[in-house]
Amino acid sequence: MEDITDFFISIIHESHSADMAEATFRQALVDDSYLRKRYREYCREQGYSERSGFLDFCHEYMDGQDERWDSLSDYDDEE
Repeated sequence: MEDITDFFISIIHESHSADMAEATFRQALVDDSYLRKRYREYCREQGYSERSGFLDFCHEYMDGQDERWDSLSDYDDEE
């Protein structure tokens, strides 16, 4: 499943918001039957619903990125 999460991350990086990333992902699902199959498997394995699986991943990923920046600013504040 690593490759599908890499695909998710690439969409997130190319988009300016979670909503835009989700729209791009939804269009990719329409266009690619193999991706739809992989996405169903991913959701089943991760315990996500197909309706919100990508958006849930997107929010978790973005929150993780925010935490990284927060930890860097905490380090800068100590100096």
